[in-house]
Amino acid sequence: MFPLAFALLVLSLSQSSAHSENGSLLLPRTLSGRFVLVTDEPIDLSVLSDDDDDNGSGSETDQKLFKKHDQHDRLQRRLVVSEEAKEFLQGHLATTFIPTVYVLVFIISVPLNLLAVVMFVHRIRPRKPAVIYMLNLACADLLFGLLLPFKIAYHYNGNNWIYGSFMCRVVTAAFHCNMYCSVLLVMCISVDRFLAVVYPMNSLTWRSPHTAAVVCAAMWLLSLGGVCPLLTSEQTLYLSDLGITTCHDVQDVETLQSYYLYFFPIYSSVFFFVPLVFTTVCYVRIVQALAAANLENRSKKTRAIVMTVVVLLVFVVCFAPTNIILMIHYVQISHASSDGSYQAYLLSVCIGSLSCCLDPLLYYYGSSQCQKQVAALLRCSPLAPAGSSMDTRSTRTSGSSSRSCKMEGVYSGQYNKLVA
Repeated sequence: MFPLAFALLVLSLSQSSAHSENGSLLLPRTLSGRFVLVTDEPIDLSVLSDDDDDNGSGSETDQKLFKKHDQHDRLQRRLVVSEEAKEFLQGHLATTFIPTVYVLVFIISVPLNLLAVVMFVHRIRPRKPAVIYMLNLACADLLFGLLLPFKIAYHYNGNNWIYGSFMCRVVTAAFHCNMYCSVLLVMCISVDRFLAVVYPMNSLTWRSPHTAAVVCAAMWLLSLGGVCPLLTSEQTLYLSDLGITTCHDVQDVETLQSYYLYFFPIYSSVFFFVPLVFTTVCYVRIVQALAAANLENRSKKTRAIVMTVVVLLVFVVCFAPTNIILMIHYVQISHASSDGSYQAYLLSVCIGSLSCCLDPLLYYYGSSQCQKQVAALLRCSPLAPAGSSMDTRSTRTSGSSSRSCKMEGVYSGQYNKLVA
């Protein structure tokens, strides 16, 4: 899937050439447009001039002024976009491929994350910091997946939004909020695991359930604050040439060059590139610590290192193309470039949504003990009391250490310090 995604991105960028008509009426940039004054009837330009004949009679002047106002009343503001944008909005990539991927993501991610939330809420005791972080990550991925039906209907309907301006703002803001909240929570998990592995004793006072809950609340508030501009600004625009109302995909070029030209690069830097630095540094240090550790079971050590690298690669592959292309996209806007970068951006967002399917597999269901709890949950066995384990025999023999599911995910239950 990933090689196919990158091939499609390269193909989209390579085929993006600027098209324009009628001079300044069409702007060959991203999916942007300019409002122009148009009329369905011929206009007598002579009556629109202000050079009225001062020596004319009063009746002639009144008739001229009346005709002038009549011509102005027939003028309408119409949004005009490039031919490249029209082709993309009507093409199979936007109306077939992207929504089909979203359908698959919805079908897979929603049950996986919903089951993870149920497990974390009802079965996992005690609530350790790693469990709190992963519960919030599952909630963010679940909410992201529940928003996909709006996107699916929008794209399958020819990129025509039929749910109103307010719902477009809400869905757009919530879509970005949950996507970037997942990025922030993955960063928090990486920092928590870094402290548990590299500084297991010194971090005991920092890694508490209360601290984890406060950090997660801060990440949610930060994500909500970041999308407030999307929630308060108009996101729907009607394209009369295509007969559709777009949601966020087309913006007035003046808005793009003034408002979003600064908003999205700053937004992407704060919510992705800064977390990327922290996440990369933490996982590199974890790999170094694992490689230097003297463990008797070398297969467990190798598996832990491999899983750590896989988690980092998934994070980079799912989110890096989206944000890098977004930065390129707005650089192109400032230099009046083509629409191809936004097409590649929408495709990368679509591919990046696969993280909602991969997160549960990498973070929640990697542990064999958690797999046993999932099997017990699916068999509808009675829920264990809070603070107890599903296996009463192991509870009697191993005490409190076996009463919690060791949700170290990345290390597949092999490196217990990650949930210490």
